[in-house]
Amino acid sequence: MNYVIFFPDEMRAESLSIYGHPHIRTPNYDRIAREGVTFEQCHVQSPFCSPSRCSLVTGQYVHSCGHRTLWNLIKSYEHNLFRYMKETGYEVRVYGKNDLFSPESIPLSTDEFKSMRAYGPNPGSKPVQPLQICNDFLFHPIEGEYRDHSDYQNLKAGMDFIKSRKSGDKPFILFLPLTFPHCPYTAHEPFYSMYNESDIVPLKSICSNKPEYHTLIRSYRNLEKSNLKKIQAVYMGMISFTDTLLGELMDCVENAGIKEETMLIASADHGDYAGDYGLVEKWSSGCEDVLTRVPLVIAGPGCRKGHQVTGQVELFDIMATIMESAGITPRHTHYARSLWPELKGSPGDPRRAVFCEGGYNTNEYEQCNEGADRPSRLLMKSPENVYYPKGLQQREYPESIGRSTMIRTMTHKLILRTYGDHELYDLAADQNELNNVYGQKSYASVQAELEQRMLDWYIATSDSVPMEEDPRGL
Repeated sequence: MNYVIFFPDEMRAESLSIYGHPHIRTPNYDRIAREGVTFEQCHVQSPFCSPSRCSLVTGQYVHSCGHRTLWNLIKSYEHNLFRYMKETGYEVRVYGKNDLFSPESIPLSTDEFKSMRAYGPNPGSKPVQPLQICNDFLFHPIEGEYRDHSDYQNLKAGMDFIKSRKSGDKPFILFLPLTFPHCPYTAHEPFYSMYNESDIVPLKSICSNKPEYHTLIRSYRNLEKSNLKKIQAVYMGMISFTDTLLGELMDCVENAGIKEETMLIASADHGDYAGDYGLVEKWSSGCEDVLTRVPLVIAGPGCRKGHQVTGQVELFDIMATIMESAGITPRHTHYARSLWPELKGSPGDPRRAVFCEGGYNTNEYEQCNEGADRPSRLLMKSPENVYYPKGLQQREYPESIGRSTMIRTMTHKLILRTYGDHELYDLAADQNELNNVYGQKSYASVQAELEQRMLDWYIATSDSVPMEEDPRGL
């Protein structure tokens, strides 16, 4: 079997029609959902790009190997999905954004890895407001045709690879880590203006009982001057652009005659605030569902068409699912679960808890903090850069990016932090996470149970012993 992973950046589940959005047009996500299995509650292991991707391919939580920063990527000594596939005889192709492999691990894990254009907004896209007045990531439309965009160029490279294949070629895994709908919030026309402010669902309101970083982000970016509804409308247009790419990919697989021997997986690394709670982008220690809940739809041989899985799953379960399908036995300890029971019709495990982690300790400032004085962060020190407020906040208030850990069940969510406010939400009564009930007597038993489950989980996953042995003798 072949495997294609369509992997947009920063796409939250609730903004897709298959997850209930009443106005967005995503016909190709609807199409893959009809042809495959939709997971209603897939949650990432980190709300940040690199840590989430490292968990995706290793099946390990970010604390297990220290993958909690943008700059600690998969090393040459680490087992990962793509390396397993390559060593087993699969052709491994990656086209798009990295945020996954260290340079030395790329040739060990891939046959070809190309990024067809540098990450960031295309030339001609400028901020709607001067950054010094309101740095909210809202940009003017991108000039030119949408097929000029880096995401389309990377998709085209993947489709060209599919079209070039001949009978008798070895099976492949194709990974397409795209950039949209990652901010800045912009797109080519007609996608930029596809939605009006009236098309968005009501924004989740600003709350007084949220952690301090909410207030700080709004202050450092001057978001009180932002048109947050416009931001979410443009974000929806970016998603519709991405949906168009998914449709072209699905057509390519079908026209190449390999649909019946190819598993197609559509997911994302994390979500985006997109105006909710008065915020933009994401935050490394944020654990709201708009950041942790992502789409996951899988179609292919053996998958029950049109099936919906209601039980919670974790993003890194993709790794275990592909490895079981490919008949590969892992040579390292991981915590992912194969989703094949759900792909065949199971509703999932209603008792399963999912976990997410983020943030840094203050003593990890140099290697983790986005405001640190390192060459990789120099651009963030310029007031002309959209990330300048983020780096400045982390330098001046490092506790606002402190470590956080989330446990989520089907009914409740607990978030514990090394600095600042803890959070507890009754999801059955408060699905938008607006009323923090941490410390309230009426929730004492629920809080205690979740704290114990989190502790048990941390003990069980705190590290893993390599399967390889070293000689004890001299």
